[in-house]
Amino acid sequence: MNIRNCIVVLLIGIACNSFAQEGKPFFSSMDVFGLQYVQEPRVSPDGKTVVYRRMQIDIQQDAAIGNLWRVSSDGSRHEKLTLYDGNESGVAWSPSGDRIAFIRKSETGSEIYLYWMASGKTARLTQLDQSPSSLSWAPDGKSIAFRMKVLSDPPELIEMPEKPKGALWADAARVTDRLYHESDGNGYIAPGFTHLFLIDAQGSAAQQLTQGDFQHRGPISWHPSEGKIYFTSNRNEDWEHDFRNSEVYELSLASGSIKPLTNRKGPDAMAKISPDGKYIAYLGYEDRVQAYQNKQLWIMDSTGNNHQLLSGAIDASISQLEWSSNSSGLYISYDQQGDTKIAYLDLKGSVEQLAAHLGGTSIGRPYGGGSFSVSKKGEIAYTLSSPHAPAELAFVKNKSIKSLTKLNTALLSNRQLGTVKEVRYPSTFDGRNIQGWIVFPPNYDSAKKYPLLVENHGGPISNYGPRFSVEMQWYAAAGYIVFYPNPRGSTSYGETFANLLHHNYPGEDYQDVMDGVDFLIKKGWAHEDQLYVTGGSAGGIMTAWMIGKNNRFEAAVVVKPVMNWISKTLVADNYFNYANTRFPGQPWENFQDYWGFSPLSLVGNIQTPTLVMVGMEDLRTPPSEAKQLYHALKIRKIPTLLVELPGASHNIAKRPSNLITKVAYVLAWLDKYQKNKP
Repeated sequence: MNIRNCIVVLLIGIACNSFAQEGKPFFSSMDVFGLQYVQEPRVSPDGKTVVYRRMQIDIQQDAAIGNLWRVSSDGSRHEKLTLYDGNESGVAWSPSGDRIAFIRKSETGSEIYLYWMASGKTARLTQLDQSPSSLSWAPDGKSIAFRMKVLSDPPELIEMPEKPKGALWADAARVTDRLYHESDGNGYIAPGFTHLFLIDAQGSAAQQLTQGDFQHRGPISWHPSEGKIYFTSNRNEDWEHDFRNSEVYELSLASGSIKPLTNRKGPDAMAKISPDGKYIAYLGYEDRVQAYQNKQLWIMDSTGNNHQLLSGAIDASISQLEWSSNSSGLYISYDQQGDTKIAYLDLKGSVEQLAAHLGGTSIGRPYGGGSFSVSKKGEIAYTLSSPHAPAELAFVKNKSIKSLTKLNTALLSNRQLGTVKEVRYPSTFDGRNIQGWIVFPPNYDSAKKYPLLVENHGGPISNYGPRFSVEMQWYAAAGYIVFYPNPRGSTSYGETFANLLHHNYPGEDYQDVMDGVDFLIKKGWAHEDQLYVTGGSAGGIMTAWMIGKNNRFEAAVVVKPVMNWISKTLVADNYFNYANTRFPGQPWENFQDYWGFSPLSLVGNIQTPTLVMVGMEDLRTPPSEAKQLYHALKIRKIPTLLVELPGASHNIAKRPSNLITKVAYVLAWLDKYQKNKP
């Protein structure tokens, strides 16, 4: 059977739902359109109501659409907030909790809207040129600050003659002189700078608060009484090339003056002032130019003095922070052992864990994510993840956790899912403890022999965890035991572990993955003659590296890889960000290291049948990288196939139809080379 027919058979089989012995169907491709998940939970100041963004997969638009919903903290009165059926996001409660500001996106653009809790009425407040973000209420509830881009003109060196009427001339040239001029998923970045703006909470023209050719970042934090705003930027003269640096700034609304409150080499960001106005908390570190460093939580006086490290006892990056209402500490989140925790950190640095399993908003693969918010009484609303469902809304009150939504119960309680199991094993390189997970096929029978599929995560500075994953469930439903590990270089195991790939990537992370395969073989879950491997981005790099290092796998699928660090580094959208963190120096200064760590250097060893897949609009790992592998394998007469997805960026499965396409091609290729499939 050729690959095209194989794809058709797979799609029909998946869409028709293979049935388990008990009668429940397995999770299938079309089920993705029935999934829903919670984003951006925002609890009211009094803790009685949570407004959240309810994400639903629209089968006609082929995209996830977010509407705002509300639910009482006791689980009652669960209803849609507005009558609008489209994209809404960015909820910000007024200080008194009587109003909600939010952003609504339509065909004509994005605008700021206001919702009155008492009347249920909604009104548009703005008419903006560009999309707003980071809505932040003034302490008196009379105005709202936000961020928005102000466009500027591109450089012009020539003046074209006027074309004759009706002439079909080529489009005007696109010209840029910027270091950062394109972004994966967005394409070409229109020239301009992000500034802070202010509007009246009853609606008004937007007043621009910041000036200059600098990028001003959020979130925006208001001083409780002194008419000052705090934000992140890099207003240094050489800001464009000093791209890893940022500082916390203070803006006086009365005078318009701006002054930096931090001054060190490295990123300082996420500034939030305490409710009593005494302290400013922020995230950052002294940049040592490493592959990875923890984002630590610091506090300083509101004057910018007395900088103190607060999160020194936590060997992890802090990803979110919220002050307690009495200014005695902060609520924070961080990843630990493949799981995201919510904790309380007091001003002495003591940590108390309050909740776990934050996440569930990355439904394709089991990455972290999610968010939380805190009421004045310390009640927490957050996105709760699990291996068997995307994010639901959970609520913490008096250390008791309650789930407020069951968005996926109707669908997933009627599906037979694969069981997720944690595994740990020692690295043969240095004895380090390596964590991973396996997903068993539904109705797993230990007496039967199943193929093993290794799924490598991206990043590589990232982590997988026991979180719901459409892709893992589909692979398991197709009869594979799926193994997804967190080898060295993964986050959530401390700064040292994540930084082991500094100037050494791919390195011993390869051995960590192969040790996991050998561990599963010894356990009897995997078998030497039925090994398969796939992965995307950094996972694609690892997959290509693995089949270049050994011939143990029956087939491989390499998705959006880097094959050649020399070509990738100067072509990708973030081309300027690799030197010295990934490898010492620039490619022309250190050719040998860049080439020696390139999977293309091993392509002469590959004997494994390999499918190569990439999005045609991928600016992070451009299609030229995937083609280098495909063309090399074609020249060497190794069985191979190139799959290019039109319109897809590096987030290759952002559109649900592309997610289905990706998994179907992976399974079709692996099945083509499978022996004795159960």
